[in-house]
Amino acid sequence: KEVEVTKGRYHVLLESPNRRVRHDAFHAFFSTYDRYRNTWAAMLQAAVRRDIFYAKVRQYPSALDRALAVNNIPRAVFETLITTVNAHLGPLHRYARLRQQCLGLEALHPYDLSCPLVPSVQMTFSYEEAKRLVQEAMQPLGQEYNAVLAQAFAERWIDVYETMGKRSGAYSGGAYGVHPFILMNFHGTLRDVFTLAHELGHALHTYYTYQTQPFVYSDYAIFVAEVASTTSEALLMHHLLATTIDPAQRLFLLNYALEQIRTTFYNQVLFAEFEWQVHRHVEAGNALTHAVLGELFQTLFQQYYGEALVQDPVHRIGWARIPHFYYNFYVYQYATGFAAATALAQRILEEGEPAVARYITFLRSGSAKYPIELLRDAGVDMTQPVPLERTIRLFERLLDDLTTLLGRAADLAGTKSGTSP
Repeated sequence: KEVEVTKGRYHVLLESPNRRVRHDAFHAFFSTYDRYRNTWAAMLQAAVRRDIFYAKVRQYPSALDRALAVNNIPRAVFETLITTVNAHLGPLHRYARLRQQCLGLEALHPYDLSCPLVPSVQMTFSYEEAKRLVQEAMQPLGQEYNAVLAQAFAERWIDVYETMGKRSGAYSGGAYGVHPFILMNFHGTLRDVFTLAHELGHALHTYYTYQTQPFVYSDYAIFVAEVASTTSEALLMHHLLATTIDPAQRLFLLNYALEQIRTTFYNQVLFAEFEWQVHRHVEAGNALTHAVLGELFQTLFQQYYGEALVQDPVHRIGWARIPHFYYNFYVYQYATGFAAATALAQRILEEGEPAVARYITFLRSGSAKYPIELLRDAGVDMTQPVPLERTIRLFERLLDDLTTLLGRAADLAGTKSGTSP
């Protein structure tokens, strides 16, 4: 059967348990990008030169410094992110090797990174079940927070189901003086439950900010925009892992949690480092060609994923599909936001009320202070490697749990396949 590989369908095809489907989708997708490789390279070079031009005329040492100055982010935050993750790539290499083993592959390719390790497990939820799970998971945030959460459900802030003509995806938005609204397209998947928690995290951040700050400080910076939403996801994952007993479902959850860290933390640092290398290459007076970009991208990808990964030649154009490279050092904030949220969620679970009080103050603060100050007041210092190391240790613990459960499942399968006495 012939299927058109669109941007939206591509990610679904990469999650297929059929390797031929993944392989063909991957090659069709990137081969199309590769046909226009000179155009993509010229476009990215123009965008990078634009960044450098504005940095120079405004007297910044580099394009990176100009991008960080918008929200008064110390350069140490960016550099610490890159150096800390590069010093702790071992767990990601181990995960790549485990994927290779679990999937029974002679070599792991980029199109093998997204398919579930346990494709036979399906976890489905009604919307009422999703609501209950989210409300249970947010209990550590205290009575006040959960009262607002109940208000969001009772007052129908959420447009839940897909309807004809409705925009795809999920979003939270609002206007000052009005409670926020959430758009969803709920289909009952585990991802939909996490999306509900994620968008409610955004919504309550907006609600608290609008309730507390004057209009001029009522918005919040991109650097902290994903922190509240990801904190809610972290609390939901903790709740699900604490209450799920079925081994197959736990495997599914652990796989999901590891993929969240791989894609939202590790991959975004990889992209941020690529962006930094590209800007420095042009700042040194060099030209950006598709060959230079391809070499930089594949070298970094190999560095991050280790020897288990074998890259297809067409993957050299992988950089071209990332629109954020035109946004002047945007992607690193996904990784810092994830790390900050992980640290906040852990503090909330470990410390209780003092950490909750700091977190609610953070939600109320909008842009009354710069992002680094807001997070430091909440108990997370992003100028230090500690929050990043917390995320990496969490990845290691989840990987240990997954490895143990997979070993038990293999032992059980071996016992069942043996001859009865």
